[in-house]
Amino acid sequence: MKILAIDTSATAASVCLAEDYKILGEFFTNTSLTHSQTLLTMIEQVFVNTQTDVKELDCIAVNAGPGSFTGVRIGVAAAKGLAFSDNLPCVSVSTLESMAYNMLLNDCVVCAVMDARCSQVYNALFRIRENKVERLCADRALALTDLKAELEKIGEKIVLVGDGAELCAEFLGNSLSNVFLAPANNRFQKASSVVLAANKSISEGKTITSEELTPTYLRLPQAQRELNKRLGRDK
Repeated sequence: MKILAIDTSATAASVCLAEDYKILGEFFTNTSLTHSQTLLTMIEQVFVNTQTDVKELDCIAVNAGPGSFTGVRIGVAAAKGLAFSDNLPCVSVSTLESMAYNMLLNDCVVCAVMDARCSQVYNALFRIRENKVERLCADRALALTDLKAELEKIGEKIVLVGDGAELCAEFLGNSLSNVFLAPANNRFQKASSVVLAANKSISEGKTITSEELTPTYLRLPQAQRELNKRLGRDK
């Protein structure tokens, strides 16, 4: 099965073409360029460099959130557009869960964190044992103080991954000796990990149509929250 995987959920962006678990090609960029400038070029190049036609794809997977509102929308829109023309099945992948697969060869608790601004992070916890990922909690947005309180209860090795990993490490300081920052090559979202998460979903029959594929947000955009505040509505 050939899968095209996409991630544009934060500053970094990547695409990966894989056949089952074999990576045929992957592009990754972490620059100040917007994803609308880089994504389609990367998709085109991965097809060219692997001599693959879009009609050979069996599935498209995408990190559908949480993450940057604009970034997530761009990635999901690209996936929907590519899948729609050939009626390809899609897999909606949790950005946080995909990052747990970055540490697949390490027995540990993965603390996936993305900067949600306002002293909050998007977070989920996962346990890795014998190359298998076990989800420990749902994706959520929570304050760094609340996350610290949870991590204090975990006696195992904890590895921080995600674009909010350094922010979290700085907040924790030296207060937790069992918390470690993932190395830079395994820290950020990447499409090859989306492939691994997608393969699990595919094996469980959890594919959807392009029409059903939508972004997954854990809270309203900042502009909407400020409007609701002015109007006296609940956030």
